[in-house]
Amino acid sequence: MSQREQIEEFFKQMIGFAETMKQSVGVPLVFDQKSGAALWLDQRELTLRFTISVERIRKFFEALSEGKVLATRCKETGTIYFPPQVDCPDAPGSEVEWIEMPREGELLTWTVIYTKPYSFSHYNDYTVGIARFPNGVNVLAWVRESDPGKLRVGMKVRLEVVKREPEGYLTYELVPVEEGQ
Repeated sequence: MSQREQIEEFFKQMIGFAETMKQSVGVPLVFDQKSGAALWLDQRELTLRFTISVERIRKFFEALSEGKVLATRCKETGTIYFPPQVDCPDAPGSEVEWIEMPREGELLTWTVIYTKPYSFSHYNDYTVGIARFPNGVNVLAWVRESDPGKLRVGMKVRLEVVKREPEGYLTYELVPVEEGQ
């Protein structure tokens, strides 16, 4: 069964359950399978697909295919932007230059995502963290660690380009650096 068919089947079941709930208690409630939290199931369907131009930051995406994570730096103020942007709000009209992000940083914080938005529901629970890099930039990304109990504030993490499956696109993650590496 394709992912789309799985999604459609899931929603058929949810809508059926919501209809039952509406008839019995008057509201379309369903319950999160993990937490048991009550969720309102909207009776309207919304399909959203969009395209946005990334032409001005295309270099960022091209660099991912080379295993590099890039940021931009304003030539006038020296401010570094990550994710990259090509307009410096403090110096309108100034130019930016592309710089490679340092590979190693320090974990500032993290959280485990148990209740996911539907578009991420096909993933197991995952960890998202923020790390600070030597250039002063904080990066928000998934943390590649199956046991969040091993994570510590201040631990070293490496910024790595990965292919996110099953979608098959390149992105970046924070990977804990083991002691002695």
